[in-house]
Amino acid sequence: MKAMILAAGLGTRMRPLTDRCPKPLLPVGGRPLIVHHLARLRIAGITEVVINVSYRAEQIIAALGDGTEYGVRIAWSREEAPLETGGGIRQALPLLGEAPFLLVNGDIWCDLDPADLPALGDDLACLALVTNPDHHPTGDFHLDAAGRVHAEGEPRLTFAGISLMHPALVADEPRGAFALAPLLRRAMAAGRVGGHHHRGEWVDVGTPERLAELDRRLLDRHIS
Repeated sequence: MKAMILAAGLGTRMRPLTDRCPKPLLPVGGRPLIVHHLARLRIAGITEVVINVSYRAEQIIAALGDGTEYGVRIAWSREEAPLETGGGIRQALPLLGEAPFLLVNGDIWCDLDPADLPALGDDLACLALVTNPDHHPTGDFHLDAAGRVHAEGEPRLTFAGISLMHPALVADEPRGAFALAPLLRRAMAAGRVGGHHHRGEWVDVGTPERLAELDRRLLDRHIS
């Protein structure tokens, strides 16, 4: 299986930290945030990685190269301007191939083992979901007792930014910028999205404050 890491965003919420450094390269726990993803993918046996880049793309490419230093092989999908999540995936399909792949948001930190996600079967996606954090108490989706994900319903969980995805979810969309969420909701309505409630560690590293808190936590763990 291949993986795709989404790393093309502008990092607006992380300013001023991202004025000179793209968000994937911000240090946390002694190494760039995106390197934590590469390490976890390698441990899981996923060594073919596609990364989309736009804002300060050359900095990210120069830092990671072809991935050899991290035990993976990186293929780069360059976007002149960010294409949003759906458009970024659509552009990267020639690099991803026709088989299901693991999709990872670049601005999270999570200890999920990708093997915990159920196989897709006839589904178009399988989402990792987490208990709602304090900064997002209303959640995103409902996971029912049968492991199906719905746009509506209670109780609600938060999308962790990690999923298994079939290329067919976006393959018929026209090229250009578009969001992924409407396509996921359409697939949910068709009964083709499964889910897994991850009860381990997860952080949406979306603000300087949450980045600093994760950095302290990881450094304290390393020292101890």
